[in-house]
Amino acid sequence: MTDTARVYGGSLYDLAAEENLTDTFREELEVIRRVFRENPDYIRLLSEPAIPLDERLGLIETAFGQGAQRYLVNFIKLLAERSLLWELGGCCEEFVRRYNQDNGITEAFVTSAVELSDAQKTALQTKLEKLSGKKVTLITKVDPGVMAGLKVEMEGKQFDGTAAGRLAGISRRLEELVV
Repeated sequence: MTDTARVYGGSLYDLAAEENLTDTFREELEVIRRVFRENPDYIRLLSEPAIPLDERLGLIETAFGQGAQRYLVNFIKLLAERSLLWELGGCCEEFVRRYNQDNGITEAFVTSAVELSDAQKTALQTKLEKLSGKKVTLITKVDPGVMAGLKVEMEGKQFDGTAAGRLAGISRRLEELVV
C-alpha cells in the first residue's frame, strides 16, 4: 500500500467516523471496489486523459450517484480529478484496517485443500476468536496443493496444520535426531 493510499484511505475513515457512518462506508466501499475489480476497463475509461474531466466525473455520478453515500461519490471523483483512481484498492485497505482496529476485528486468511462448509467456518471462526480475543473475519482460499488440513495466517502469525506442514515438522525433528 502506498503512502498516498494510506493518507486518502485514512482521511476517508476519519470523515466516516466523524459522521458516524463507518459501517455504511465499509459496506458501500466493498460494493464499489467489487464493481471496479469486475470491470477493470471502467477504471481505464475514468482515467483516460483524452476524455474531458467533466465527462469522466459525470460517468462516476451516473454509476454511483444514486446508490452510494454522497461522501463516497465525491471521494471517487476526487481520486479521478487527481489521477489517483488506481489507488482506490489501497484506500479501501486502509479504511478497513482502521475500521477493524477500532472495532476489535482481525482478519484470518485461511487456506484449505477443499471448500470449507459453513459449519467448519463457524467452528474455526469461534476457535480463532477465543485464541485472539477479537472478532475474527475469515478470508478463505482453496489451494489443492495443501492436500489436507488448514493453513491460517492471523495477526502476522502462521498456523500450519496442513499435511505438508506436519510432514515438514516431522522431517525437521528427524534431522535434528540424526545430526
